[in-house]
Amino acid sequence: HVDRTAGALTVNQLGQLPAVTISYNLPPGVALGDSVTRIDQLKEQVGMPTTIGTSFAGTAKIFQDSLANQGLLIGGAILTIYIVLGMLYESFIHPLTILTGLPSAVLGAVVALRFAGMDISVIAVIGILMLIGIVKKNGIMMVDVALELRREGMSAVESIHKACLMRFRPIMMTTLAALMGTFPIALGTGASAELRQPLGVAV
Repeated sequence: HVDRTAGALTVNQLGQLPAVTISYNLPPGVALGDSVTRIDQLKEQVGMPTTIGTSFAGTAKIFQDSLANQGLLIGGAILTIYIVLGMLYESFIHPLTILTGLPSAVLGAVVALRFAGMDISVIAVIGILMLIGIVKKNGIMMVDVALELRREGMSAVESIHKACLMRFRPIMMTTLAALMGTFPIALGTGASAELRQPLGVAV
């Protein structure tokens, strides 16, 4: 007995196994990271057999690969900063004092990106690294003055308080300069603005 049915004109293979490519376009206002997460959730809901393997390709795969290396990149940057500051101050404590502002800064950048509906892409990580440099610079400016005042005989509390007062204006000037420089990028104006926008939002 023979049944006449419609079949595929071509059979694609990936690694000598039959493969099917499913393409999709992102709707307006939906981030790539959210779509990747949603597709993973749909696979769980559908109850796909374990004999079927899935993988992303194209932009989604590039996004996943970049996410896998972002933590290592940021961690390496922070470790390098700590080593350099440790050599500069000849201390294990002062670099930690300078780096204490990094968690809140990184958290603020992540919240800003999520609020703007953007993924933590490679461009966003570059912005976070720039933000780490700005925060580190602020800490160095205060710690340098505080240590100098300590050598002059002031107490720890007095030297910290006076260092904050003395360095407030320079810190505000440099921070506002960086803010004004990245503000147009965050607004997303000009050619290829969508590519650079996460950098400005993160900073």
